[in-house]
Amino acid sequence: MNKIMMVLAMTLSTTVLLATGTPTKVKADQSSVTWEGKKVLGSHQGDITVKDGTLDFDGDVLVGGTFTIDMSTINCTDLSAGQGKEKLEGHLASDDFFGIATHPTATFTITKVVSRGKMGEYKIVGNMTIKGKTNEVKFNAVVKDGMAKADITLDRTEYDIRYGSGSFFDSLGDKTIYDEFDLSIALAY
Repeated sequence: MNKIMMVLAMTLSTTVLLATGTPTKVKADQSSVTWEGKKVLGSHQGDITVKDGTLDFDGDVLVGGTFTIDMSTINCTDLSAGQGKEKLEGHLASDDFFGIATHPTATFTITKVVSRGKMGEYKIVGNMTIKGKTNEVKFNAVVKDGMAKADITLDRTEYDIRYGSGSFFDSLGDKTIYDEFDLSIALAY
């Protein structure tokens, strides 16, 4: 092997080693995911339990990771028991929305991490899988002091969740549910 090919081979193997990093287990019991879905005449908020995950580090630098959400724990926090809470949670669990009987978990896997110039601040690119559909998602995150935090906006129609979407039904009027929903994620590690 000539000198140039040897240097290239060493560089590539070093890059692969850095990209894999050291896995650090996510502390699911200290982590949280909150959600908000909006409609023409209001919104609903709630939370979902983190099931498990890992964040991969090269020293203090995030280089990868994955986490799983237990969809069977979807909880509405802005409605009280007997005031529509059970009905909304049941509907969110149904095939109209997340189809939890068939798809009990949702996952996110990091495919690319880019530093934003400040220690612990990153642009994250990865694959979100909900209801068996996988789409690329990009967002900013802060990862420091044992916590990874990010706010993500997802388009539910990209995951085959079209119930009440004004994009697919013309005559919904004030019953239209917006396609985008927000997740605030805090993963303890």
